[in-house]
Amino acid sequence: MYVAVKGGERAIENAHAWLAEARRGDASVSELSVAQIREQMALAVNRVMAEGSLYDPDLAALAIKQARGDLIEAIFLIRAYRTTLPRLGASRPVDTARMEIARRVSATFKDLPGGQILGPTFDYTHRLLDFALAAEGEAPPSAAQAEARPEPVPHVMGLLDRDGLIEPAPAGSAEPADLTREPLELPADRALRLQALARGDEGFLLSLAYSTQRGYGRTHAFVGELRIGLVAVEFDLPELGFAVEIGAIEVTECETVNQFKGSATEPAQFTRGYGLAFGQSERKALAVSLVDRALRWQELGEEYLGAPAQDEEFVLSHADNVQATGFLEHIKLPHYVDFQAELELIRKLRAEAMAGQEAAE
Repeated sequence: MYVAVKGGERAIENAHAWLAEARRGDASVSELSVAQIREQMALAVNRVMAEGSLYDPDLAALAIKQARGDLIEAIFLIRAYRTTLPRLGASRPVDTARMEIARRVSATFKDLPGGQILGPTFDYTHRLLDFALAAEGEAPPSAAQAEARPEPVPHVMGLLDRDGLIEPAPAGSAEPADLTREPLELPADRALRLQALARGDEGFLLSLAYSTQRGYGRTHAFVGELRIGLVAVEFDLPELGFAVEIGAIEVTECETVNQFKGSATEPAQFTRGYGLAFGQSERKALAVSLVDRALRWQELGEEYLGAPAQDEEFVLSHADNVQATGFLEHIKLPHYVDFQAELELIRKLRAEAMAGQEAAE
């Protein structure tokens, strides 16, 4: 027989105390500092900032520590904190052509203006455990440094654009909607879609992007350019009449070159996919650019193949991991009344079925 379980304030307090103890772990081991997490778990910090929609490495590191390394819980904490912040206005669009580049690669042009810059990457590592790291030894030697380029590094897409080989960049909204302030409304324009994808769950987007490569959406892409670096954030001050630079943020930008498009009246040309995320978030930016391209099937006059990555409602409604985890995990909370109602219904159906059998006999 089902027996309702009761809990109380004291049990919850004890659970919180146990959580704090478990978070700290063995007290004989040195405690992690926020600075250590920020500096040595930078990719996790970047993901929390990107999906939390708040650029603050220190707060993201603190959230990771508080969440015991559960990144979705950390993203939840950052989103909750973000709602407490006042909004002073909107900055100008960042100019990624003026990026202070740390990494820049292209899979379409080997020799490109500005050159390829490998930067810090796992791409060429052997994926073998480095037990030297477990020895907690000395800091690695400093990497060689090149002089910063004074001139802007042009986007690779400009090479194709110059010859008319790629579709013109789609015009953006004059004043795009702000998903962090307003709920998602469908159908969404591209600016809103890109916002939703930028703060969407990396794993979910990775799966969708992978599905497009396997044929679900028939999108085959080349990485036109992936660049990572610092970009200036500028803010218009009406009192001064011009924009001032208020800081710099690290972003990852990915532009993909996709399948041909052409018709009887238009010459064949490549199409675009675009992704941008805070910090060094290569997998995320690449996945966003593939999904962005798949979602553009309607405006490009392509056939809807029923692929998940082409379904705007499916993608945008399920990409948010904070919403998803909230809805999923709430079923752990007490549903005693609901379950009792279901239980009574099952008993009633069984009794009716048994009475029917006895009457038939």
